[in-house]
Amino acid sequence: MFRVSNNLVGILNLVTFLLSIPILVAGIWLSNQADSECERWLEKPVIVLGVFLMLVSLAGLIGACCQVSWLLWFYLLVMFLLILLLTVFTIFAFAVTNKGAGEALSYRGYKEYRLGDYSNWLQNRVNNTKNWNKIKSCLHDSKVCSSFADKYLNDTVEQFYAEHLSALQSGCCKPSNDCNFTYVKPTEWNKTEGGAYTNPDCNAWENDPMVLCFNCGSCKAGLLDNIKSNWKKVAIVNVIFLVFLIVVYSLGCCAFRNNRKDNAYWNRH
Repeated sequence: MFRVSNNLVGILNLVTFLLSIPILVAGIWLSNQADSECERWLEKPVIVLGVFLMLVSLAGLIGACCQVSWLLWFYLLVMFLLILLLTVFTIFAFAVTNKGAGEALSYRGYKEYRLGDYSNWLQNRVNNTKNWNKIKSCLHDSKVCSSFADKYLNDTVEQFYAEHLSALQSGCCKPSNDCNFTYVKPTEWNKTEGGAYTNPDCNAWENDPMVLCFNCGSCKAGLLDNIKSNWKKVAIVNVIFLVFLIVVYSLGCCAFRNNRKDNAYWNRH
């Protein structure tokens, strides 16, 4: 018997199944190409996401179009749990990104970032030594400071202070404004002889390109500012995706009800 809800669920899951194939292929490709900590960290979630989407979409597709009620029941259960998890994550993302912002400085084009301004949960993630070592590896691999040094290499001190730097560039690739170091070039600064610094980041700064301010609180804060911005965008997308999932879930419930009606009909005849 022709059922609109069954066909819509089938079409939507066919599209999802087709989308899962390039995601899975990308994850497998990453696992073969990975030569950095960042890529090795990324490959597993991508593969898991691809397999998850493929299996769930197959369950929905077969359950709706072939009227296999137990598969459709499994699909609806997974969809319900997914809606629940996304709702919790969206609320959590808005909550943990509610605090923290860059500090505007007089006569500076860039802002500076303080770790203490961000939520305790985010601070705990970056203050974990194991986590931060992986993050530092990613920052080195992305050449965030080497490209920064090349871009502003010929700047005078006045020109450099007027630059609009990203949160990571400001936090990781130069010393804090509190240090009052003497500018030589973007990633090279002379420390004040015998200076007593109130900001611990000043002692953590080194002109070594592999060190710079990667161990500074400002670098962690710059990363958190990026995460805050990205998570807010993700949370907004999640709200839209949640509406879509709820619509699909409702259609799936109609398809499941149709399957039960059809099974009851054929059992009577």
